[in-house]
Amino acid sequence: MHISEGILSGGVLIAGWAVTCAGVGVGLKRTDPAKIVRTALLASAFFLASLVHVKIGPGSAHLLLIAPMGIILGWAVFPAVLAALMLQALLFGFGGLLVLGVNTMVMAGSALAVYGVFGRAVRERGSLAMAFIAGVSGVMLAAVFAGICLALSDSGFVNAAKILAVAHIPVALIEGAVTAFLVAWLKKAAPEFLS
Repeated sequence: MHISEGILSGGVLIAGWAVTCAGVGVGLKRTDPAKIVRTALLASAFFLASLVHVKIGPGSAHLLLIAPMGIILGWAVFPAVLAALMLQALLFGFGGLLVLGVNTMVMAGSALAVYGVFGRAVRERGSLAMAFIAGVSGVMLAAVFAGICLALSDSGFVNAAKILAVAHIPVALIEGAVTAFLVAWLKKAAPEFLS
């Protein structure tokens, strides 16, 4: 759900960069060097999953993998999302460099919220129902965050923000199913990812 360049107000862009810089700083400080490869792997998966997107007004809809990233990475999700979004902006023109802070804040902030609310239930109990709800919640929360950023920039974007949120309902359901599948697979194939 990349927000395009040239849409957001200066205040929203500055706030997005402030939150992103703080999140990346905390993420880098808390990232265990032994888990750098895991972080890079999930950043790569996020990069690839979000390449296939459908343009919707000032944003776009695509798979995000927010919940799996948040549940597995915790705070490390900020540098992972920033790196992936920066490459997408530079290589494919998705989003843009000025709006990179807001786009990172929207996606990594949603992933971190999922980590805080659902992380323990999914990691410790391997609850597939909670994994599904986490997947749905992560996408919808990102849509709400993006909508708030649009609405704070210009009241004319309120309808676009509503359309963006509604357009993400099918994506959220797919993301919930993908998250539940990934958790079930990781429980069997690589339980250390959920530890």
